Amino acid sequence: MKAGYGRQRGGMAQYVRRARAFCALLLLALLVNAARVQVVQARSYDHNPANRRASIARYGLPRGDILVGGVPVTGSRDSKEQLRYERTYPEGPLYAPVTGFASQLYGTTFLEHAEDALLSGTDPMLAPFPLWNDDTGRSPTPGGNVVTTLNREAQEAAYRGLGARKGAVAAIEPATGRILALVSTPSYDPAELSGNSDAVTSAWARLNADPEKPMLNRAVRQTYPPGSTFKVVTAAAALDAGVVTDLDAPTDSPDPYRLPGTTTRLTNEGDGCADASLRAAFEWSCNTVFAKLGVDVGVANMTATAEAFGFNDTRLRIPFTAAPSTFDTTLDRAQLALSSIGQYNTRATPLQMAMVAAAVANGGMARPPYLVDRTVRRTGETVATGGAGAVRQVMSPSTAVRMKELMTDVVREGTGTNAAIPGATVGGKTGTAQHGIGNSGVPYAWFVSWAQADTDLEPKVAVAVVVEDASADRGDISGGGDAAPIAKAVMRAALGL
Repeated sequence: MKAGYGRQRGGMAQYVRRARAFCALLLLALLVNAARVQVVQARSYDHNPANRRASIARYGLPRGDILVGGVPVTGSRDSKEQLRYERTYPEGPLYAPVTGFASQLYGTTFLEHAEDALLSGTDPMLAPFPLWNDDTGRSPTPGGNVVTTLNREAQEAAYRGLGARKGAVAAIEPATGRILALVSTPSYDPAELSGNSDAVTSAWARLNADPEKPMLNRAVRQTYPPGSTFKVVTAAAALDAGVVTDLDAPTDSPDPYRLPGTTTRLTNEGDGCADASLRAAFEWSCNTVFAKLGVDVGVANMTATAEAFGFNDTRLRIPFTAAPSTFDTTLDRAQLALSSIGQYNTRATPLQMAMVAAAVANGGMARPPYLVDRTVRRTGETVATGGAGAVRQVMSPSTAVRMKELMTDVVREGTGTNAAIPGATVGGKTGTAQHGIGNSGVPYAWFVSWAQADTDLEPKVAVAVVVEDASADRGDISGGGDAAPIAKAVMRAALGL
């Protein structure tokens, strides 16, 4: 009897040990699976469209703001829905080329994209112990703010100046590279894309189908033939290369000028360009003189000067990307002649042409443009500062002095008199860029300039304006008629005059 009972107890103990081992095995398997899910497969779950936790957390707090002159140009609205906070833009169309949009359906663009981690609160710089916050379930870190370099008055002047016309304005502080204005028209209200309703889907379809392309940032993402404004580059190259040593000496420049190796004859809109001096040719924008100058300077030197100004740079960020402006490096002499007057394959953004004017104004030194002055926590402490990019020597200081003299002449008595500002010295260059098949398109009107108030020690602003639908004659003077008054308003605002 006792032996049977012992055998029974021994069997039960064996079953208990087996059950205990099995439970331990199940627990181990559970832990291994949990580790697999949390470590190995965490990324795939995080990016699974069916997982809304990340989106709920992202929109659970108001987004940080973008500031102009210390005042927010963005905001957040409590929708009371699962994706709680939606982006608002009190002055949406005015700042759309800078802010871009932050959409629950379509993502982010421009500053909203470039500074998304900071604005959304996911930047590790905002929280010193991010793992602690995640593991303890504490509230997400509030988004930080982006302080821009924009001058509110200059931005508003550019927007008013363009009005209903299609075009763009870029303005830079020459000594620092701070972007003071960045406007593109026609514009749109980014708030239309903020939420996730049917109205947002409809707005997205409408904006993308609009032939006027209101979401295109023409100031930094659209390149144009720069026309005669490129003569600033050609003149600087000719002076630096020693092809021209005296601004007032006659040049050996026939009118008309036969393009090398061809029977094509290049002419001018006006008279008096035959053998004109560099000063007269720049003041009245003689195509024949500058086409020949480009050929005399040569491809290598023209390319070197253009690239020093920023052409062919594919790495420019402000902090969002800018389309590269281009100067063809594989040209024959006829193509070089046309490229040297801003035609053929030469293309430039308004931002690039503002950089050209800024380099002249800054004594031949080019400062990289930037749009973010600093980023800060919601409580005001600085997270990071902007600027401090590498400086390029574009031209010799003596060439810069002579270029400033040439540009001043244009505004004082040449094609750019509409940009003159009482109480300031203004330098400029007009331009008309023809385009389309057989140059049949309405010409683009350009004006690039810089300005220095009489009370300032150095130029304070450089501006580039392009008007796409300029209703002007097909001559260099149209840039002075359509674009120069806009540049004048922006410069006056920046100078506080």
